[in-house]
Amino acid sequence: MQREGSDGTVGKALDVLDRVAAHGRPVRFAELLEAAPFPKATLYRLLQTLTNQGMLIFEPDRGTYAPGMRLVRMAHAAWAQSSLAPIARDHLDALSRAVGETVHLAQLDGAQVLYVDKRNAEAPLPMYSDAGKVGPAYCTGVGKAMLAWLPEADLDPILAQQSWHRFTDTTLTSPEAMRAELEDIRRTGHALDRQEHEPGIHCIAMPILSQGGRVQGAVSVTSSTARGSLDEMMRHLPHLQDAVTKIAGDLRDWRFPDKQHTPG
Repeated sequence: MQREGSDGTVGKALDVLDRVAAHGRPVRFAELLEAAPFPKATLYRLLQTLTNQGMLIFEPDRGTYAPGMRLVRMAHAAWAQSSLAPIARDHLDALSRAVGETVHLAQLDGAQVLYVDKRNAEAPLPMYSDAGKVGPAYCTGVGKAMLAWLPEADLDPILAQQSWHRFTDTTLTSPEAMRAELEDIRRTGHALDRQEHEPGIHCIAMPILSQGGRVQGAVSVTSSTARGSLDEMMRHLPHLQDAVTKIAGDLRDWRFPDKQHTPG
């Protein structure tokens, strides 16, 4: 989990925060020490510092660490200032009503996909993705939709960081296969997840692009093979295109609000 290019003590502290958050529950020192790349004394010192700064909380009765309220406040600020979720909310609602299926909004987080918002289908499906979770970029519809429009200089290191683990029989397991797929995505304008991450779950996805063509995020419409084929889901493409176009338009206004108030 330790990130490439971590910077000294700050990088180590962020790595510890990542490890605590990744457990999804309060975690004991021994559990962190088992997987951490730091000596016992270093890990303890980092945990103490993070706790003193309010980034972690320590529960003495159980001997566990969990994300602290200061980190929660920062997360809310990041959600409002850096996430597409507040901008996309109304458009995701409209898309969800139009298609009646699960809708995801995602952004790239390094070489992974971060799900930043989700609308459940009329009859919700059990699946991995939820807001706040990260997933692989190479075998998800939103991931492939974003990868397809990255500049080559950005795409190369991201492909190099993928695990290429075979989740299902249809998972693409090499950079060469992915590059061929990305060419098809650029040609058609949309990405497909052909049960590549979870058996029985498929989706269509489109990127959210800036006016200059840079990737800002992606939206997908997800369903199950039990409800219908991937070909049948293509009827949702116009609704999906409308949603990403409107989100991109609102994003431009949000990024540069001063343009709305330029004196005439």
